[in-house]
Amino acid sequence: MEWKETIRTAVAALNARRMRSLLTMLGILIGIAAVMLTVGLGQGAQASITSQINSLGSNLLIVSPSQSTSSGGFRGGGSAVSTLTTADAAMLADPTVAPDIAAVAPVSTASGSLQSSSTTWTSTVVGTTPDWMSVRAREVGSGRFFTTGELDASSNVAVIGSETATELFSDGSPVGQTISVNGQSFTVIGVLSEAGSSGMSNEDDTVLVPLTTFAARLSTSGNANSVSSIYLSGRDADTLSAAYQQVKTSLLASHGVTADEADFSVSTQASLVETATSITGILTLLLGGIAGISLLVGGIGVMNIMLVSVSERVREIGLRKALGATPGVIRQQFLVEAGILGILGGLLGIGIGVLGAAILTPIIGITVAISIPATLLAMVVSLGIGLVAGVYPASRAAKLAPIDALRSE
Repeated sequence: MEWKETIRTAVAALNARRMRSLLTMLGILIGIAAVMLTVGLGQGAQASITSQINSLGSNLLIVSPSQSTSSGGFRGGGSAVSTLTTADAAMLADPTVAPDIAAVAPVSTASGSLQSSSTTWTSTVVGTTPDWMSVRAREVGSGRFFTTGELDASSNVAVIGSETATELFSDGSPVGQTISVNGQSFTVIGVLSEAGSSGMSNEDDTVLVPLTTFAARLSTSGNANSVSSIYLSGRDADTLSAAYQQVKTSLLASHGVTADEADFSVSTQASLVETATSITGILTLLLGGIAGISLLVGGIGVMNIMLVSVSERVREIGLRKALGATPGVIRQQFLVEAGILGILGGLLGIGIGVLGAAILTPIIGITVAISIPATLLAMVVSLGIGLVAGVYPASRAAKLAPIDALRSE
């Protein structure tokens, strides 16, 4: 029998049992769509996190307080009291200490209760230096950033994020307006350009003030020289590893501790991206594996239906064998039927996956990536499931003796 005739016969057989065929394809459809969406969601989340980390700044290094070990062997949490100071930042800004560091921006943060003439709002208050702009690769949308002179004078000036500006000032420009931060009066001199969220924080909902002003009027740590973290930018990507080593070595010497007793940690964009990629990769693999179980269930459903089809068509098989059909032709017939179910289920699954990605993206705020290789792999998998699931039923049909098949009721 020619392939054209085989396919025509298979389509006619499946069309005669439309509802059964649709229900059989449903298992493969759900499996393919689920795998595409879970893998696409994982890839989209990974791309989003990578983009957010890269948006933190160019060639960024972040020094954070860490746990330290005392001489008595007791470990203290770095989150309670910061081990970093403005002296550390000044040392790292010295070209003779860290020649591959381009700029340094110490940062102190606190939650702030904000009040304008018309409304109140709660935001993150950041005390920093003018170098923060270049280190974090941010821009001012309107107005200006505070200057070194204002930093030295501990001026009550503030630069606010775009979302903070929207919440506090619904009408008119915020620049030149006065706001209250934890009871202290500040003049708004600039509004940052929009940057978006970075997972744990909203980069557009913030208030930046000079670090000296923060220490004198807003800090609750009791230590005017303490900072929450230190942001640094390397001169270029090629020297970032060297800058990392310079920062770590200098701080170890300055704090008088060994690497095992370090009361700080240094992270780079590369390490942050690697960690995020590792986590999202594991989650994607886990979710993809769970979704893949539905593909196995779909394959079992195809095998079950094909076995039922063989049982129902025993007389047809006997008649075809009596008319000269070989076992190979019979086997081919049922394999083609199973393959068609797999291909159609796969195509519908891909369609549902693409549609689901388009619907989910605006809802969850993360682009659900649909890649061409993943789509082609889904088609191959669906066809393979159909063929593998049809092997046993097809072989069983091919082994039926013509006389026994014709005698069956």
